[in-house]
Amino acid sequence: MIGAVGIVVRPGPVDGWLDALTGEPTRTTPAPAPTTPEPTPTPVLVAAEADGSVPDAAAVKAALDPLVNAKALGPTVHIRVLDVASDTVLYERNPEKATTPASTTKVLTAATVLAARGAAYRLETRVVAGSAPGEVVIVGGGDATLAVEEDDKDLFPGAARLDDLAEQVKKTLGGVKPTRVVVDTSLFEGPETAQGWDAWDVSPGGQVARIQSLMTNAGRIQPVHNEFGGDPRYADPALSAGKLFAKMIGSPQTSVKKGAAPARAADAAPSADPAGTWTPGAELGRVQSPPLVQVVDWMLQQSDNVLAEVLGRQVALAAGKEASFTGAAEAMADKLAELGLPADQATLYDASGLSKRNGITPALLVETLALAAGGSQPALGNIFNGLPVAGWSGTMETRFATPSGNATAQGVVRAKTGTLSGVNTLAGVLVTRDRRVLAFAIMAKGGADAVAARSAIDEVAARLVACGC
Repeated sequence: MIGAVGIVVRPGPVDGWLDALTGEPTRTTPAPAPTTPEPTPTPVLVAAEADGSVPDAAAVKAALDPLVNAKALGPTVHIRVLDVASDTVLYERNPEKATTPASTTKVLTAATVLAARGAAYRLETRVVAGSAPGEVVIVGGGDATLAVEEDDKDLFPGAARLDDLAEQVKKTLGGVKPTRVVVDTSLFEGPETAQGWDAWDVSPGGQVARIQSLMTNAGRIQPVHNEFGGDPRYADPALSAGKLFAKMIGSPQTSVKKGAAPARAADAAPSADPAGTWTPGAELGRVQSPPLVQVVDWMLQQSDNVLAEVLGRQVALAAGKEASFTGAAEAMADKLAELGLPADQATLYDASGLSKRNGITPALLVETLALAAGGSQPALGNIFNGLPVAGWSGTMETRFATPSGNATAQGVVRAKTGTLSGVNTLAGVLVTRDRRVLAFAIMAKGGADAVAARSAIDEVAARLVACGC
């Protein structure tokens, strides 16, 4: 059952959503100064009700059929709409037939990693002493949000920083001069790109970097984000991070190479005296990512493909599987089944949805969202903190603006978008005018015009919001 949701006013669409699940208090915007009158704010994610009549499925069908049949959506539409409180299916078409999910795949990634690791889990980047005096090894722990320096704060606010790690290492080394930096990326295994990715996806200006266990700013050369790519990426993110780190600690950048860290020596540190005993494997410094729930938020809000892939590997690591595309797919399927979800309704080649080979049913997406909203799996409720809000945040910031009739859904639809060539999807939750919480997934394939297809999908969701039914 859904708990009551506090009314949140601008500019805090995330605050207060599903308070009963997250345990976080509702926060509101401070009142403006009396000399600057403002219009009445629009409620964002209005309170949901579990009481009252369940929407009538026949009325919902009458309302949605003309919209689902829109030419802009293409010849094949997969959809399911569920009243969460009553677990009643209100509308469906091809609900258990898998189709290309695009970035709605990230709903499953968020659910499985939160279930596997928990919201408070943190990712570590460590530096240890190498095999010879002066050699330091930076060990990638899968934290793709690692920033270079304080000025990177706009991309992933509060992320761990490479310059902080460098200062720790210099202090620990004392008088020992660093002579070489070794980059250890052994945490992740297998290919660095997935089956079903286009070559341009991983080009310097593409939408994803090669998936390695050490990188800064999710592989970006500059700490900026563009929804549809255009963020230049390092050709070798780990080696580039190693060179940045070498410069910070005063080691020759030309000496940076990939390798493995020596066996870790517990509670040992190298001597600050160059003539003393050097202890290979001793820890020289470490930094930690923000809690995993925040990384999941960034992944969903920005639809960040790199973050999705490293989170998928965390599901694999938690299950004792290899941290690879294959291991992540297997572990995610196992976790979905463990949660009681129909895991056989997903075929995964990656955790981001960039692969055209992925197949997911709308039924699985809706059941995952309903489980997260139901309260029986508290960790999964954190998904709703990160899902973008219609007309307000993340990849939904500019959605539901046109045609004007869709504007009624602004602030009351929270969903994950998905776009590939010829594929347009949307999966999330909304609150109707009668304050019923509905979970939905709309997956269209074959539409020639992506802008028109997205607008047509928005019309379906907006009609659900407005429908008394």
